[in-house]
Amino acid sequence: MEDTYKTITEPSEGIYTEKRSKFIAIALPVRTHEEIKAHLETYQKKYYDARHVCYAYMLGHERTDFRANDNGEPSGTAGKPILGQINSNELTDILIIVVRYFGGIKLGTSGLIVAYKAAAAEAIATATIVEKTVDDEVTLLFEYPFMNDVMRIVKEEEPEILQQSYDMDCSMTLRIRRSMMPRLRARLEKVETARILEEE
Repeated sequence: MEDTYKTITEPSEGIYTEKRSKFIAIALPVRTHEEIKAHLETYQKKYYDARHVCYAYMLGHERTDFRANDNGEPSGTAGKPILGQINSNELTDILIIVVRYFGGIKLGTSGLIVAYKAAAAEAIATATIVEKTVDDEVTLLFEYPFMNDVMRIVKEEEPEILQQSYDMDCSMTLRIRRSMMPRLRARLEKVETARILEEE
């Protein structure tokens, strides 16, 4: 079960020049489509005088939410090579924008593919890549007398405690790495009076 993924921690840049055309690549950490849209608007304004502002992104640890955009370059010569670099580095939650300033000499489709790929690779090379775990959460309800049983499991399994409240009826929300969740749940379910709240 895949429960880790790789992403970048902060924005990074790379520059590639070919026959006086300049390609500026910006790699950005993103989590949502809203963030992507905001970044694209910012960089399109910032580089308003550029010939093309192409991009590709990948979202989510399953790496199934992605898009490549050629922004007026010949089909498949810009967005796809950028996305190719994201994929070959197995990254997600990332947006790479490549801005092209035309230098007056046409590069041809193969030249464009090489240039966009190289610019994206440059931005990734200067980025700080981290591996993160995919975590799941579980909320447990139990009666106060069984607090010690629950706390013993928490101490041994070491999930992160997100929320806890202690009355006659107690509740606790825990977060743990996905691959460790089945064991944690199985142990919690054995505690007397305990019941796990199922997500809607």
